[in-house]
Amino acid sequence: MRARGAQITDIAIIVVAADDGVMPQTVEAVNHASAAGVPIVFAINKIDKPTSNPEKIKEALANMNYLVEDWGGKYQSQEISAKNGLNIDLLLEKVLLEAEILDLKANPDKPALGTVIESSLDKGRGFTATVLVKAGTLRVGDIILAGSCFGHVKAMYNERGYKVDEVGPATPALILGLNGAPQAGDKFNVMASDREAKDIATKRAQLQREQGLRTQKHITLDEIGRRIAIGNFQELNIIVKGDVDGSVEALSDSLIKLSSPQIQLNIIHKAVGQISESDILLAAASNAIIIGFQVRPSLSARKLAEKEEIDIRLYSIIYDAIEEIKSAMEGMLVPELKEEIVATLEIREIFKVTKVGTVAGCYVKEGKITRNTRVRVIRDGIVIYTGELGSLKRFKDDVKEVTSGYECGLNISNFNDIKVGDFIEGYQEVEVKKTL
Repeated sequence: MRARGAQITDIAIIVVAADDGVMPQTVEAVNHASAAGVPIVFAINKIDKPTSNPEKIKEALANMNYLVEDWGGKYQSQEISAKNGLNIDLLLEKVLLEAEILDLKANPDKPALGTVIESSLDKGRGFTATVLVKAGTLRVGDIILAGSCFGHVKAMYNERGYKVDEVGPATPALILGLNGAPQAGDKFNVMASDREAKDIATKRAQLQREQGLRTQKHITLDEIGRRIAIGNFQELNIIVKGDVDGSVEALSDSLIKLSSPQIQLNIIHKAVGQISESDILLAAASNAIIIGFQVRPSLSARKLAEKEEIDIRLYSIIYDAIEEIKSAMEGMLVPELKEEIVATLEIREIFKVTKVGTVAGCYVKEGKITRNTRVRVIRDGIVIYTGELGSLKRFKDDVKEVTSGYECGLNISNFNDIKVGDFIEGYQEVEVKKTL
């Protein structure tokens, strides 16, 4: 997302909160702008707050090798307060100065071209796309080609939601009339004829389908061998639907990163718009879970999902979706069995009892032994038998448990070769939940 932003801009304004410091997202944005070779202007925001410290921000930027002009560097910076509108005019002045030095110009007298910033499916208006015109002028009625989508521009709205008839260079607009939702980052062009736009769009859609089929991972003998070696290998198929293309892309990328050697996560379909019946049928065919981000299933899709018993999860926060899928994947992992020593007993006396066998008079040195505890007999540090208790007594009474510091009598099922000085170790197996 930030890389796309850096590629379509001429000047990047990096906003940093004066009371917060340079955050990892800010570092990422600066790195992308720098890598794309875009001039940077730093806007140090929230200076109206009593806790703000602009000098600390400048110091943090200097540590990243971005010296601002106040500190003798080449990067322009301006302390602002967006809430109170303080120094915004000075910031714009600096941006205009940067534009003047760079001699940024565009020809408005040619067919428009630019970039799709975002796309979505509006219930009343159909597919909408937010575009940024790079050169030329975009007018209502133009035949537009964006990625594998095309159409006539039926209507255009500016950033304030007002209808406009034409849009010049370096101006954003929301356009209506495309036959689908283009991907964020796609380039758009104004075409001369409908036929030409349709042919190119169809060709691109076909190429996308082919690429999708080619990137599908077919199972090989090596892969089967790897899965057998791992043991409990599982797959989780997911269908992602969202309100805007940017969210769908961000969520899909974050989920794919959750894949581990034991569990492979596959995004089998991702698209913009409400959850439809075709999504339910695809989920039923591929045993997938449907994740909806800021979207809801249609009434017919909901009924079909209930009939087919398809799990639809709806979210409005990406991190919630990632956390829930992660914990579901952890639940799919087979827990590890871990041994825990619960008691250590020392045999101090041996009694031979007819019909019972050998009974050991023991002293519980530590822990607590219960009637159901599994035990090991240890002689000179070597385990000689592992089994279960036959009985556990205190004096003549049967008891459920004996704690440390007390004496007890016990016998071990199917084992009589016990001697004075042997140790008995009580243990239990505990399931430890695996994490990704």
